[in-house]
Order: sequence, then structure tokens, then C-alpha cells
Amino acid sequence: RGTVTAFSPFDARADAEALRKAMKGMGTDEETILKILTSRNNCQRQEIASAFKTLFGRDLVDDLKSELTGKFETLMVSLMRPTYIFDAHALKHAIKGAGTSEKVLIEILASRTPEEVRRIKQVYQQEYEASLEDKITGETSGHFQRLLVVLLQANRDPDGGVDEGLVEQDAQVLFRAGELKWGTDEEKFITILGTRSVSHLRRVFDKYMTISGFQIEETIDRETSGDLENLLLAVVKCIRSVPAYFAETLYYSMKGAGTDDDTLIRVMVSRSEIDLLNIRQELRKNFAKSLHQMIQKDTSGDYRKALLLLCGGDDD
Repeated sequence: RGTVTAFSPFDARADAEALRKAMKGMGTDEETILKILTSRNNCQRQEIASAFKTLFGRDLVDDLKSELTGKFETLMVSLMRPTYIFDAHALKHAIKGAGTSEKVLIEILASRTPEEVRRIKQVYQQEYEASLEDKITGETSGHFQRLLVVLLQANRDPDGGVDEGLVEQDAQVLFRAGELKWGTDEEKFITILGTRSVSHLRRVFDKYMTISGFQIEETIDRETSGDLENLLLAVVKCIRSVPAYFAETLYYSMKGAGTDDDTLIRVMVSRSEIDLLNIRQELRKNFAKSLHQMIQKDTSGDYRKALLLLCGGDDD
């Protein structure tokens, strides 16, 4: 359900030549660059980069960096990163230096499948010769850190038949750990939300509502705070619906004054081949806005053109 699919007929050499021409000599032909890079999938972009190096002995990403500027440059360079390197790079930048960008850790680790998390860890190790888990534990603490570590294990139960007895038991445990307890037993929330299968947890959330009269989100909101609350809520939202979670993320990246371009770029690039069509639907349904119109209103220039091409249409 992505908006970007394999382009056909595809010719990596022809694309490489067109890109070189767009960047050679005086001035840059941004239009050609954005049209090619937003209409090829990631796999094809890697082939173009390889053809570019073979034909011209130059690095396509380096050329893009030297010819483009600002958010448009960031977007084009992001599109050129292989999928798992893209996530690993985002995490690396979230952890490095002064202050950790918890938002990025939360968004990526709450939304990726166990298989994706395993691949990200491998790629992180290869690219940066460091363990992602060590880096994250070095920069975070407390229950927030523990839930991140649980998610990094990528050992969520596989989806299978749901055991109603265990559903009832988990819902009761969560109820007792939160609403019924003076203080909160965060460990229970971390274990259950971090390890049970998606279909099991969806049933647990329904059962929880029946037992307590509250949505699990309301309880998390009342019983926890700060980064842990944000991470627990993100995990719950992704269990319910990953596209709805990203629709909300995109909505808030553009709502109100100023745009959170880092988030906007990260979500548009990382979901364009996976579920951006579903995300557009959810945004329309839950916020009565079209992604296309929000981008149109909040961005400008070549950056806007490229984002609109990735968006792939309006849902009016």
C-alpha cells in the first residue's frame, strides 16, 4: 500500500545520465532530480547510484549534497539511503551528542516489525561498528530505557490463535498494575505491551475497556508521564494501527505554527513504499484533512513538489 512502486520501464543508466546532466555545469535542474528520485523505488535508486559511479566515477549522494540545499537536499539524500540504513542513520543521529531525540527513538522502535528491528540492529552494527542497544542504554534511563530494550529484543510473540484466558488475565494484570494500584507497576505494562502478539494485545485492549471502563490510552495517560508515557502510547497506537499512528504523527508535524520537517521527511520517506496510501486514508478519516493539502499549505518550492509526488495524490 505504498505510493512509490517500481518504475517501469526502468533504465538505471539513462536515469544516471539524466541526473548527471541535471547537475553538471552552471545551475541545477532540480525538477529532473526530484521527478526521477520520487518515482523510483529504493531498490532502483540504489541501482541508479551504482550506474552513476560506474559511468562518471562520482558519488551520486555527494553530488546531490553539493548541488542542493536545505530541506530539499535533506529529502533527496534521505530517498537515496537504503531502507535499513535510513532507520539506522536516524537512530544514530537521535542518540548522538548533547541531548537525545527521544521522539525519533519512540517513533522508530514502536512502529517497526520485529523483523525490521532485527535488520536495523544488524545494519547499525555494520555501519557504525557499535551496538544499537548499548548506545541507547547509554543515553536513556529508567522504565523508558527498559521498554526500549524490550522492543530492541524484537521478540514479540508471533501472531497466531488468541487464547481468551490469557487475554482476560493480561487485562486484569494491567488493570491491577495501573488503575487499582497506588502508584503504577510499570514493569507489567512494559512486559505485556512489549512482548505479546499484536492480535492478542488488540483483544486485551478491548477486554481492558470492558473491565475498567477506560481505554488503555487513558490509563497510560493518567498513570505515567514523560518519555515512558509517550513510548507506551506509541506502542499501543501502533498495535491498534500503524497507519493511524503515522497519520497522527504527520498531522502534528504540520499542525499549528511551524513545521517539524525532520519528522515530515522521515515519515514520508520511510512509509512511501509500505503504507502511505493507508496513512493518507487514516489522516482523512481521523483529522478530516488531506495529507496532500497539508503539505501544499505547509511547505514550498522544490521541497513541496517532491513531497507532493511522494504523497501521490489527494484524498478529497
